Amino acid sequence: MQRHLIELLQNHVSADETEEEHRKNTLGFVSRTPNCASRETLEGHVTASAWILSPDLKSVLLTHHKKLGRWFQLGGHVEDDSSIQAAALREAREESGIAKMDLLDEALFDIDVHLIPERKGTPTHYHYDCRFLILAGDRDFIVSPESNDLAWLALTEIPQSLADDSIVRMQSRTKTVLKRLGKLP
Repeated sequence: MQRHLIELLQNHVSADETEEEHRKNTLGFVSRTPNCASRETLEGHVTASAWILSPDLKSVLLTHHKKLGRWFQLGGHVEDDSSIQAAALREAREESGIAKMDLLDEALFDIDVHLIPERKGTPTHYHYDCRFLILAGDRDFIVSPESNDLAWLALTEIPQSLADDSIVRMQSRTKTVLKRLGKLP
């Protein structure tokens, strides 16, 4: 997985200076850390997330994260997945209950690095989050035990109170990427 991640990171074009810093930091971490996706790596680990679009490409599915108490895209740890994309799809399916999901693009959609606070004996560490653009087959979800709630939000109407910098970045990037992929609604 390390070689594949390096290639994805080298080929990614960042949306802004903040994401470019995340890309460089993630590339450096992945390049020097053979077990970069392992939870056992104390500095941190690569995680996989999904920016899930509704079938009509007009809404995004967000989760109100139980442990962190905030709204985020769905995602989580890489396990025995064959690729980082497979991890993002698995996490999206597990956390939403939506069985039919497809990658809209094999390339990275977004990159973010964030500090995870110490919790239950797990020390503070970084998540080097690799995010992918995913299309849901339907809008019917099931709230998993990892979430307080899930919600479809119109891409044009994500409330300011929910939108941290990375959510805003992914929201604004969506139309550009869909246009490049020839998938504008």
